[in-house]
Amino acid sequence: PSLIWICGSAGDGKVTLTVTAGDQAVKAGVSAGDIVRTASKEINGGGGGQPFFATAGGKNPDGLDKAIAVAKNLAAEKLK
Repeated sequence: PSLIWICGSAGDGKVTLTVTAGDQAVKAGVSAGDIVRTASKEINGGGGGQPFFATAGGKNPDGLDKAIAVAKNLAAEKLK
């Protein structure tokens, strides 16, 4: 219930970022959609979704590590 799962992949010049948040995390203020929208800027992409599940696609594989770091930081800020 308190899970926040952040996953990214890159291949063939395409990048995908996925964030899932459990019920307790959502109740604490975590929004997977908000996190993905912000973090996807690092992969030159966009996306969105629900508070509990969101995805983004992009075209900058070199930005994937930074996107995941941004997503982790945003999630951590909400859980403080």
